[in-house]
Amino acid sequence: MQTTEGKVVVLGVTGASGALLAQVALRKLEADPRVARVHLVVTETGGRLLAHELGVSGDAKQIPALLLGWPARKTGVLPNKDVGASIASGSYPVDAMLVIPCSMGALAAIASGLSNDLLSRAADVCLKEGRKLVLCLRDTPFSRIHLENMLRAQQAGAVIMPVIPAFYHQPQTIADLADEFINRALQQIGLRQPGAFRWEGQRPGAGDAAATPEPATVHNERSPRAAGKRIRLIEGKTVRKLRDPKRGA
Repeated sequence: MQTTEGKVVVLGVTGASGALLAQVALRKLEADPRVARVHLVVTETGGRLLAHELGVSGDAKQIPALLLGWPARKTGVLPNKDVGASIASGSYPVDAMLVIPCSMGALAAIASGLSNDLLSRAADVCLKEGRKLVLCLRDTPFSRIHLENMLRAQQAGAVIMPVIPAFYHQPQTIADLADEFINRALQQIGLRQPGAFRWEGQRPGAGDAAATPEPATVHNERSPRAAGKRIRLIEGKTVRKLRDPKRGA
């Protein structure tokens, strides 16, 4: 149900590892002119996650600006305990909801229709109203309980999208991996991103994929010396150096 002013998107953040993904998603939603409003819901463990992995903590109202690195224009925070908030009702116009990262506990609550907090209630509303709900699960390995909950949520209408990075776009940094995963997640709710990698098939005899980025700034530049590059975090800290196949182990 898209509004005339633009999309209204709910972004849920739980305590599963992957705070960087939530940060990238929020930045893309804020920058996207097709999005009119973002409702950010952070669970208690999600708040602990942001503090631990990104060093983001403090007044809940300041969380969007701290995650973005600039004042939020379209993002507002809703307390997870406020089950009477606007997004808890099907009469409120929401176009889609993403839970990034989504813990197995949140998945269980959504799959069972528990609705005991705002995040699970908002997700339940998306399912009952036939709206897009994307659950970016971040855990491994999966138990039978996890798999059954995924199946139950998927059968109810959710998109089950585990955080599994792709590598055929030849990522050079952790930021590249996060960026492309979020591009795929946003595509699920009808927001194809500029610069997103698009597979065009592999030419016979060619070593590289024939890839076509969307027009606009390409976030994932490819280099023929990828094997010798370093993978870095957004802040520029070295995580590990790939082995150069020409130099051996």
